[in-house]
Amino acid sequence: MAITLRSQREIELMRRAGAVVADVLSKLKEVAEPAVTTAQLDSIALEMVANVGAEPLFKGVRSPQSRIPFPGAICTSINEQVVHGIPSEDTKLRDGDILSIDFGVRLDGYCGDSAITIGIGRIAEDKRRLMEITEHILQMAVAEARPAVKWSQIAGQMQRHAESAGFSVVRDFVGHGIGREMHEEPKVPNFVSDELLVNDIVLTEGMVLAVEPMINAGNNAVRTLKNGWTVITKDRRCSAHFEHTIVIVRNGCEVLTAKK
Repeated sequence: MAITLRSQREIELMRRAGAVVADVLSKLKEVAEPAVTTAQLDSIALEMVANVGAEPLFKGVRSPQSRIPFPGAICTSINEQVVHGIPSEDTKLRDGDILSIDFGVRLDGYCGDSAITIGIGRIAEDKRRLMEITEHILQMAVAEARPAVKWSQIAGQMQRHAESAGFSVVRDFVGHGIGREMHEEPKVPNFVSDELLVNDIVLTEGMVLAVEPMINAGNNAVRTLKNGWTVITKDRRCSAHFEHTIVIVRNGCEVLTAKK
């Protein structure tokens, strides 16, 4: 498993890409409200990306599960949708929904990737708790990430926190290395498996990772819809998703996709 360590020059370029991602997600959070369509959110993201000369990472990506390349700049996953929800003029946000927005760009040859889950209008307390726990799990990972730490230690904490809250960690999708490409080595799970213990990741200065816990209110089983993209929970209970691109630095880590 070849993991690329990034130079200071590369990290600065990824910091700029991450700033674009943070600005777009901040704007989308601001305008997402009942009656807004997910296609409208996608249009805003495309316009903002074009204005800074960046390239949307997701648009046009192909998958063996789908005959069509991904049509959106953003993934918009609502309620029981876990990831890869497709923006649509036919999908209007409703009061009480929770919406996960996943977004990435390439700028000057380097990538940034992040995700948030937000409440639309007034949301039920159980949905709010799911969102808060999921975001806290990401924050835990950020707080613990530093050189010489094994990723299994962090993944174990993430998994235990989710399960102690009565939730489950999605196992079909994990985080990833990121740099010139959206998906690079290593795979970065949010749970501990035999595979991770055998091939553990020792965090090293210069390593850049997209850390993205996806947490289900029910069990961890998921399935993909007929469009070949959108992944939902099998029990149709809600799911939340938060993600940051981080770089391991001398005394910890820096979040490259945080809103400044």
